[in-house]
Amino acid sequence: MAADKPSSRRGTAAKSSERVTLAEVLRWLTARGTKKQIQELARYGIVATQPFGVTVGELKKYAKQIGSDHRLAQELWGTGRYEARMLATMVDDPTAVTASQMNTWVSDFDNWAIVDTACFHLFDRTEHAWKKVAQWAKAKPEFTRRAAFAMLWSLSVHDKDAPDQAFLDGLELIERAATDERDYVKKAVNMALRAVGKRNAKLNAAAIRTAQKLAKSEDAVPRWVGSHALRELQSPAVRKRLATGRA
Repeated sequence: MAADKPSSRRGTAAKSSERVTLAEVLRWLTARGTKKQIQELARYGIVATQPFGVTVGELKKYAKQIGSDHRLAQELWGTGRYEARMLATMVDDPTAVTASQMNTWVSDFDNWAIVDTACFHLFDRTEHAWKKVAQWAKAKPEFTRRAAFAMLWSLSVHDKDAPDQAFLDGLELIERAATDERDYVKKAVNMALRAVGKRNAKLNAAAIRTAQKLAKSEDAVPRWVGSHALRELQSPAVRKRLATGRA
């Protein structure tokens, strides 16, 4: 599976004289953390390592202030702490991210939120994105496999230059993974199928065929994936958007 490299879409790199240090970031996180937000993480099924209790909205605003800083991202990830790692995915420079780094980070994933944030804010903007979709789709660990389909979902939205064939290949991966009964995998597979099918009319038709095939399965898991995707892919709202070229 291959496609053109997506745009990095990352903010201007911070000048060396203006670099925010790891110590400064940790102080910022500590000052803004609340017990209420830590409780919210649990409510959404996010099993976080040493959380500070800072909202994603606050992290995004702070990331914009920091700018792009690959070295800081590595340092933040190395702390092992939830919000520090979330912030790392938001400030890292996608042009500096290696395939090895992606493999290392994906092996550290321990909840769905860090998976999705990394895929939507960083991994999908690297030159390795499409190769990792294909590789990780075959992986056994739950969050690694979720990453494959979270990234396919993200690329469906963000990679405007990717050819249809890349997504048609993605539908084959979706069909093969649709039997995975693990909750965080099947939900990502479902969202990827829906996202591919909303990209354009051709892919909508292909995604509907895949969803219909899955919906007829005797296995409850692919049947769930297919039927839930069909509801949106065949909806009047999606058909209207595709007809007007606003997918």
